Amino acid sequence: MKPGVIELFPATGKKRRWGSGPDSERGDEKEMENDRYKRGREFFRRVDGKGGQRAIDDLKEIVPEIERYLIEFPFGDIYSRPGLDLKVRELAAIAALTAMGNAEPQLRVHIHAALNLGATRLEVVEVILQMTVYAGFPLALNALYTAREIFSNRDAKGKP
Repeated sequence: MKPGVIELFPATGKKRRWGSGPDSERGDEKEMENDRYKRGREFFRRVDGKGGQRAIDDLKEIVPEIERYLIEFPFGDIYSRPGLDLKVRELAAIAALTAMGNAEPQLRVHIHAALNLGATRLEVVEVILQMTVYAGFPLALNALYTAREIFSNRDAKGKP
């Protein structure tokens, strides 16, 4: 593979060198890594808030790098891209997690995040219901039970 430069962050114009071997310039990459973390941290706070930070804190003891991994790639590189707003990204996450069927803790986090970002309960339910077509009824039903429980808990706390 030939060395090259790819545009990873079209919104910022930042580029990353790939395939350039050990003698590539490291300064730009270090700065970009720092930018990825800063940008990721901002989006992480907007999406997951305290609940997301608790999840990271719970795992830092056994995987100290987990915070950097979870901040830089999903939030610094993906959530920060133009093209979809955060609410739509969260609805897409709900669809994916519903279809996976084995990620209930993450599904809970993303249902809360979607609601906190302005998604309606109806939108959450419709996205999950749509997954009956692609993932099957059992997985969608399990996700609907999870959503119902979250709605009930939010009602008890006076949250939309």
